[in-house]
Amino acid sequence: MKTLFRGASRAAIILATAMPVAALAGTISGTVSDGTGTRALQSTQLRIVENGRIAEAGRDGSYRFPDVAPGTYTIEARYTGADPVRTTVVVPATGDVDADIRIGSNVDASIIVVGQVANQASTLSRQRAADGVESVLTRDAIGQFPDQNVAESIRRLPGVNILNDQGEGRFVSVRGLDPELNAASINGTRVPAPESDVRSVALDVIPSELIESIEIKKSLTPDMDGDTIGASIEIQTTSAFDRKKDLYSVKLEGSYNDYADALTPKGSVDFSTRITDRFGIAGGFSYYKRKFESDNIEAADWNQTDDGIAYAEELQYRDYDVQRKRLGGSLSLDWLATDTTKLYARGLYSQFEDQEYRGDVIFIMDEEPASGTATSAQFSDEDGRIEVRRRMKDRFEKQRIKSLTLGGETNTGPWKLTYSGSWSEASERENGSIDPTRFRARFDGDGVDVGFDYSNPMKPTYTVTGNTDAFYDPSEYGFNELERTTLSDSKDREYTIKGDISRAFATDGGTFTVQTGMKARWRKKSYNLQSDVYDGYDGDYTLADVLGGQTYRIQDILPQASHTGPTNFFYDNQANFELNEFDTLLNSTTSDYSVTEDILASYLMGRWDSDTLRVIAGVRMEQTRNDIRAFQTLATGDEVEDITITPTRFVRNYTNWLPSLTVRYEPVTNLVFRFGGYKSLVRPKLSNLAPRFDINEDGEATLGNPNLKPYSAWNIDASAEWYFGTNAALTGGFFWKSIKDFVVEQTIEEAGTIYGVDYNQLTTYINGDTAKIKGFELSYSQVFSFLPAPFDGLLLNANYTYTDAKGTVLTDGDIADPRKVPLAASSKNTFNIVLGYEKGPISLRAAGTYRDKYLDELGGKAEDDRYVDDHFQLDLSAKYRVAPGVRVFAEWINATNEPYFAYQNYAGAKRLLQYEEYNWTAKFGVTASF
Repeated sequence: MKTLFRGASRAAIILATAMPVAALAGTISGTVSDGTGTRALQSTQLRIVENGRIAEAGRDGSYRFPDVAPGTYTIEARYTGADPVRTTVVVPATGDVDADIRIGSNVDASIIVVGQVANQASTLSRQRAADGVESVLTRDAIGQFPDQNVAESIRRLPGVNILNDQGEGRFVSVRGLDPELNAASINGTRVPAPESDVRSVALDVIPSELIESIEIKKSLTPDMDGDTIGASIEIQTTSAFDRKKDLYSVKLEGSYNDYADALTPKGSVDFSTRITDRFGIAGGFSYYKRKFESDNIEAADWNQTDDGIAYAEELQYRDYDVQRKRLGGSLSLDWLATDTTKLYARGLYSQFEDQEYRGDVIFIMDEEPASGTATSAQFSDEDGRIEVRRRMKDRFEKQRIKSLTLGGETNTGPWKLTYSGSWSEASERENGSIDPTRFRARFDGDGVDVGFDYSNPMKPTYTVTGNTDAFYDPSEYGFNELERTTLSDSKDREYTIKGDISRAFATDGGTFTVQTGMKARWRKKSYNLQSDVYDGYDGDYTLADVLGGQTYRIQDILPQASHTGPTNFFYDNQANFELNEFDTLLNSTTSDYSVTEDILASYLMGRWDSDTLRVIAGVRMEQTRNDIRAFQTLATGDEVEDITITPTRFVRNYTNWLPSLTVRYEPVTNLVFRFGGYKSLVRPKLSNLAPRFDINEDGEATLGNPNLKPYSAWNIDASAEWYFGTNAALTGGFFWKSIKDFVVEQTIEEAGTIYGVDYNQLTTYINGDTAKIKGFELSYSQVFSFLPAPFDGLLLNANYTYTDAKGTVLTDGDIADPRKVPLAASSKNTFNIVLGYEKGPISLRAAGTYRDKYLDELGGKAEDDRYVDDHFQLDLSAKYRVAPGVRVFAEWINATNEPYFAYQNYAGAKRLLQYEEYNWTAKFGVTASF
């Protein structure tokens, strides 16, 4: 660390004395806005024509040229979607000069600040001005964002796709890679994950109304955190200085899901105002309630008879009824404290509530089928027991994300200082969920026959023959087990302080900048579970006592419990339920853990900027310390006194040196070449490090590994970008990554015993060898304003990404039997296409997204690997301006009713592991901006 800072100081001294520096005379500064004076135009490129020096407008439109010798200069400003603007300034022998620039006339400039065309102009301007390879999504000047939440919006960007949960986009995949390989931040603050077992953040928690812009940075420079291999996702909330005029907006919306047949509300308010020329406030509030249903089928333990009949030993038919609420708010304060210092405070709060009712019927086969075909299997309880379980899950969980960032920037002559401190916290909590209540009947010699039809591999159905009266009689299903989540408390908290200092040296051909900085992060993630297991009842309790209906559409799965009947029965008769103290203690202690992750980072880099060439080179050092605590539980019998609980603790330290080189070359105007070479890392999931042993009611166990190493990767990015026409770009890029010690989840299907506890399936985490990732991206964006009316309102965004990501793992852990596998959540082909039309009061959009299949979980051998099938989704939207600032809109989400399908390749075919369908959702409403 000391060596790095000493090097920075020496470099600054040498450069200050040895380089030919321009006479220190003055600074040219100002702001760039549209012709109407409505919005600051971030990423406008500014160039001093006489000496080739360049600058880029910040998010408030401000720019600076320090150390400018006296004389007369021409400043050229370029922003996508508008003609270049030139202005003349005179720099005096002493003192500074202000030069504010407006792009576009006060009549036609609105096209670059309002609507889909404005979103594209802002996106291309920021992409073009960027140091490395990145994609950007922004709001327009009146607060419109293309989609409903952050995850759905990001779906449209090149090389980006979204992994869904219950039909909603949640986790971000970049270049087809696992979301765990990304890092997300809000206002420069890393966002912790609410869930206990992930690093990646479910970005659907954050409403789009609170967001100003999203940057997907796919290549890194030394001043950035080095903990990403996929991309750094940087989210910015609104700032009063983003706009030159005040903004007040209101949005009211109704949402209708076809399955749920329910209309639910959404509303938001948004504002941005400058109290004085030097102080402004911006913020917003959003509320969204969504009710929907989904139908699910899951299968497990595929097997094959000697006669070649493939069958699942277990099949589950699940009926979901879900209600979700999102509540969010943001507030930003911006203060121009002096002419050289800007200070800010930005806070965000987001809350996500999920009420899930899940009724299901489960078939567990004890013997092989009596008969069958290539697409069917017939079971009889004369040959072996057929167990049927009927469950009801009543779960309520609440997630919260909070972040607060305080910071500032000081510019004094050629020196620039940036500084910030932040706090962020995420949590997920359940207390009192019944997850689930289980009723059971075992048919053995009762004349019950069950046949399964696999002719539709996604949706196998069942038929019951023989003694159907017994099968459909709810009183035959007696109480078997109830699991109450008395407390499930996941917390993830991080504190950060950061400081950077740079010194610019102006020369006749450009500017050289030396920059160094330091960042410290203190993170703690913990999980506390108290799960009470009841497996007896003093009295008579059957499914008939809590009978309900179904909303399931695939087939009849009655009889089912009502949504709240089992919960109410439990609390009304709790004294009669018998607590299984052994399972309660085992489940609760094996899940708890606490992991701290302290990171101290510093870097040194140099930057050369001219009108044609930008080079950034340097090195970053990150020291990591983990303190990992959990419990090891050993069971030597079936009684509570047979359980021995031993606290465990592991402490480890490691250091990573991360060099990087970034080159941006623009040989002619509008043609940009980029190259990036850098090293990065991704630390393992904190939950996977915890030395704990967890097992669920189905005997599926998970074992942590405190010896996991972080991923470490060498990365190369190269791209060419052509910006043509008024608002158009064609880009192509290549990427290559070599990842060492990638982490895989390995599942062992064979039953066994560990720490004295029997399990049916064991999942653990291991480091693989080396994975190679290569691929390319193509992107095309254009506004067709040159076409004759009415086609001059058309616009198109299309992008395609190919990713080849493979690694080596060991079959069943056998070092003599390695095999090649795709990396988890890595899709080979992804593409997005958006066709829009915007003219006058009308705005239309059709957006299609495609993601290829990907490996979801790694099995002990290839036939046990779990894959998620390819996915294509079509969304449609329309807006109409009924009055100045007032628009009505309608959206149709998942118009093609695209399902979710997971499978394994077994016995020559795709065998169902999970199928889920949701149907479409329609949204409509009104927005008003003032």
